[in-house]
Amino acid sequence: MNRISTLLLSVAAVGGLTACSSGGTTAANTAPRSSAARPVIDPNPYPSTYRAYPSVPTALVGATVFDGEGGRIENGVVLLRDGKVEAIGDAGLAVPEGFTRIDATGKFVTPGIIDIHSHLGDYPSPGVEAHSDGNEATDPTTPEVWAEHSIWPQDPGFSRALANGGVTALQILPGSANLMGGRSVTLKNVPARTMQGMKFPGAPYGLKMACGENPKRVYGSRGRMPSTRMGNLAVNRQTWAQAAEYRRKADAGEPQARNIGMETLAEVLRGNILIHNHCYRADEMAIVIDMAEEFGYKVSTFHHAVESYKIADLLRESNICSAMWADWWGFKMESYDGIPENVALVHNAGACAIVHSDDANQIQRLNQEAAKALAAGRRAGITISEADAMRWLTINPARAMGIDMMTGSLRPGKMADVVLWNGNPFSVYTRPERVWIDGALMFDAYNPRLRPVSDFELGQPGEGDVK
Repeated sequence: MNRISTLLLSVAAVGGLTACSSGGTTAANTAPRSSAARPVIDPNPYPSTYRAYPSVPTALVGATVFDGEGGRIENGVVLLRDGKVEAIGDAGLAVPEGFTRIDATGKFVTPGIIDIHSHLGDYPSPGVEAHSDGNEATDPTTPEVWAEHSIWPQDPGFSRALANGGVTALQILPGSANLMGGRSVTLKNVPARTMQGMKFPGAPYGLKMACGENPKRVYGSRGRMPSTRMGNLAVNRQTWAQAAEYRRKADAGEPQARNIGMETLAEVLRGNILIHNHCYRADEMAIVIDMAEEFGYKVSTFHHAVESYKIADLLRESNICSAMWADWWGFKMESYDGIPENVALVHNAGACAIVHSDDANQIQRLNQEAAKALAAGRRAGITISEADAMRWLTINPARAMGIDMMTGSLRPGKMADVVLWNGNPFSVYTRPERVWIDGALMFDAYNPRLRPVSDFELGQPGEGDVK
């Protein structure tokens, strides 16, 4: 049901203002329009209906704990209660009565893994044309589309990411065919009948933008603008100029036709929607930073940023995160200068480094991707601890997605989104043993009943991959 409401200036009120004026000029014509005259638009017409699954007080005892913010505790204790992290400490932390005690000796505990770049649900499994709902590739700028409106909650990829990758939250982005691809949405990785049932409460929206080869290839091949990088910038700048004018009129209460795309861009300009910009080359990222300054918005994160290492200082000074692969490179010209030391170099420069997937398989092994990036850095002489590297999968993506006050680390009071690994998460042999979301045990490797199976999988070969 569309619950967008509009508050109209009443005819009676206008009549009153006119009656109070003198001469031929009315107060309504000369005075600034009051806020009461502005249309009131629901900023969240498809609200989250997420409710945490039931939980019991749980104590994880004896594990090595990475807190997600660079801390490491040997023989640690983590207490979960009422959906929150209640306490974290060493062996001296007492376990209160009534807690379910789990012996985690020899294992590792981390915050839930967060993937900042996923297309699950929009490009679900099986990946057939009928399910291809991630790119509205019909116009270079489509800020009016919302990724959440394509999401298929039954995508089996969600449970694979949970069980194999310990992924507890993920951002679903529309694709990169367009300069402005549309709004992203952040989800809790839980089974639900509807997208709203997965929607992360309180997470801000993002706007997906794209640099470089994709937009100019898609639209240049159709004989339309943009077909060059300068065309990309020209279309972007013209669109931002229109958005600035749309926002000005909206803020001034001047009448204008409602424009869903411009509403999204105006919210970016107001700082309420975060920019996630697909951009490979360092020189293009620098130009985008200038464009953001020209129009007064902020880039949260560059995605697929294979050349971030060339401008790590600029990214640090601009407080912009880089979401990167460990070693994907060379599959097109703009990815040619990717190097496996990229993540470590960005981290070492003091900038915000993130390891992302952009892939339904890689999201199941983000811990291994971080391990590869960590190893590459060490081979180059950059010493980064495992506890620090865990930031790449936890607090850094949470920060870039605007949810770091709620999740992304094991601070008391945050959501109890937690993974118990059966070994060091930076080992290729390690797998999630149990995963909690808001304190509810959502996956247990030793209990086939605690592995979500979507309706789509029921009765199918390989149902939930439980053999």
